[in-house]
Amino acid sequence: MSANVEIIDGDITRLAVDAIVNAANEQLRRGGGVCGAIHAAAGPALEVECLTLGGCPTGEARITAGHDLPARHVIHAVGPVWEGGGRGEAGLLAGCYRHCYRLADQNGLTSIAFPAISTGIFGYPLRAATDIALGEARHYLAGNGGLQRIVFCCFGDEVTGTYRAVYEELFG
Repeated sequence: MSANVEIIDGDITRLAVDAIVNAANEQLRRGGGVCGAIHAAAGPALEVECLTLGGCPTGEARITAGHDLPARHVIHAVGPVWEGGGRGEAGLLAGCYRHCYRLADQNGLTSIAFPAISTGIFGYPLRAATDIALGEARHYLAGNGGLQRIVFCCFGDEVTGTYRAVYEELFG
């Protein structure tokens, strides 16, 4: 099955998809940026549920209900903090995406929306992170996954433009 890949500029908390991905921290606690926005939109029950999961290592992901969000689920992916690229950051970031796709398939989801994981306060260079994000999407699509729709929900012209340029290079 081939999924439809979309690049949009918008608010991930408003998307009606099976799951949105949260750029989470290892404690799965409410943070800043997209994480704070998702927790605010989902309501306090999201953090309560997150606390039952016992955290999540960098490079992995966990799934919860969507609570007050239009999305039925939130997949909390813990991306790496950028430390110059020599500490396995690329492998950890790729692992985030692979874990998200695995959780989506294990839970029978057909649509997912990703933010630009690790590119905000974690400082991952945008172009390098985008190459990994879209490269992992391409790898997923080469398999037999069940997703029908993969959305990369960007925030702002720079992020959206970078995602669209890399998309054209990889999928064009």
